[in-house]
Amino acid sequence: MDHMEDAVAEMHGLHTGWTSARTLALEAADELVKAQTKHPGPMHGPHEGYAVILEELDELWTEVRAQKQDKMLMRKEALQVAAMALRFMQDVCGQ
Repeated sequence: MDHMEDAVAEMHGLHTGWTSARTLALEAADELVKAQTKHPGPMHGPHEGYAVILEELDELWTEVRAQKQDKMLMRKEALQVAAMALRFMQDVCGQ
């Protein structure tokens, strides 16, 4: 966002939301880099990419269904879903 966009966003009370969204996006990007370091090969097509995202989503679903929900574990799994969605866009759809 440039200075004008910052000013407009702040006037409308959006600045905090944008900052939060940017922080979350950067956290997902960091998680993507960690995953790429651990598993350096790219996703080999949309079916594999979908399967990887689904695996992460299933792990999130397990935490959601838990008798006693742990917000930190749910957040961790949601972050991994986001990172794999980014990887799908990068590896399967192109940068």
